[in-house]
Amino acid sequence: MNDQNQNDQNQNDQNQNDQSQLDANKTEDDFNYDTMTQADFEERLPDIFATHTTVKVSDDPRLQKFLHDHPDAASLVRDLETIAEHARSLFEPVHDPSDDLWAKIQSRLDEPAEPEFTEGIA
Repeated sequence: MNDQNQNDQNQNDQNQNDQSQLDANKTEDDFNYDTMTQADFEERLPDIFATHTTVKVSDDPRLQKFLHDHPDAASLVRDLETIAEHARSLFEPVHDPSDDLWAKIQSRLDEPAEPEFTEGIA
């Protein structure tokens, strides 16, 4: 399978996981998000983020009306999503430099040292 097909398959799998996550969230909770108050939101925010491991909180259809009506809450959610995204990136694998780079470094180390020029010494 070439890289493009693999990427497409990974994206399809991710989309299915995202939809499954949304469906699971809908059935787990009978809370009426349409009548949620700011206090309800603040109380539920940690749980909301904890259950959205593959889907952005801001993309949850249950929260759209609330976030539209409460711009400060929407801004907070965006900020927290950005922080979470950056935190996840800290755990992404770091790629080693290419073998070519190490070969270039080694060749420079193997070169004979150039003599130092000392001014004013007779």
